Amino acid sequence: MTKTRNLIFATIMLTLIVSMGTAGYMILEKWNFLDSLYMTVITLTTVGFGEVHPVNDQGRILTMTILVSGLGVVGYLIGTLTQIVVEGQLLRIMGRKKLERKIEKLKDHIIICGYGRVGRIICEEIYRSKPTALVVIDSDSTVTAKIEEDGHLYLLGDATEERFLVRSGIRRAKGLATALDSEADNVYITLTAKGLNPNLYIIARAGRIGSEKKLLQAGANHVVSPHQIGGYRMAQALLRPSVTEFIDFATHDPNTGMGMEEIPVRPHSKLSDVALVDSGIRKNLDLIIVAIKKADGKMLFNPASHTTIQIGDTLIALGLRSSLIKLEQLLGN
Repeated sequence: MTKTRNLIFATIMLTLIVSMGTAGYMILEKWNFLDSLYMTVITLTTVGFGEVHPVNDQGRILTMTILVSGLGVVGYLIGTLTQIVVEGQLLRIMGRKKLERKIEKLKDHIIICGYGRVGRIICEEIYRSKPTALVVIDSDSTVTAKIEEDGHLYLLGDATEERFLVRSGIRRAKGLATALDSEADNVYITLTAKGLNPNLYIIARAGRIGSEKKLLQAGANHVVSPHQIGGYRMAQALLRPSVTEFIDFATHDPNTGMGMEEIPVRPHSKLSDVALVDSGIRKNLDLIIVAIKKADGKMLFNPASHTTIQIGDTLIALGLRSSLIKLEQLLGN
């Protein structure tokens, strides 16, 4: 703010000197406006051109006054402009370095490729549902201000280039979502990301129905078509409005305190080898176990009360978020 005021002050002073010098030549030397302005400008810039017309002693005094005062103001203006430019570049460089240092410290984070409409919604939903460190990669410099405003770390670059994926900490990340408009770019990013981190969970955006096969072959774990999902949700809202309302209530409404979560059973879990009926999940935490995904990928929907919780299982639970956090702790997370 101070530098801006300095710049405005210097500009005003320079304008005053030019105006006063021009008026001075017009009054003292009886020159026309253009000759007077020209003489003032060449005096300020010290280009070394000769006088427009012969000047008297008063004109010489005016010329010296313009030269001395004008040089000081011009020098001050140039210095202020240089400071703003240099410091601005330094701040940008330091800002990028600071971002990269933060990214280097991340582990088990999620990388979002593209911060368009779909990418932005992904970030908002992750941040709202289960705050996780995010790194956004986007090549559009116009969206960086929005990314910063939303509080996410980011890299300005092309996500199809391997170096930006590496700089985003892909080898330490747990997941990646590629949400670019170009389907070819999404396929290429998926291939590159899987090569850099074979254990990375990748969700890819499909632009056309039927293109899911290419993305799955490239290494994506899950493929999403926004258009297909949007149409499906609209159809379900028309056919089963109460079911749709309940799902939104349970998973999307932050005011209810409700949530649905998948919680893995860790080796040091207090509930490993314990039956659901004896676990206290329903009685003490008031949670509903909707399903259990076994280590081999088999899904048990509405598991029976005698079902045993085993290490490697993933429990899909519904209930209050505070109770879900307690269950995470009991399962060793």
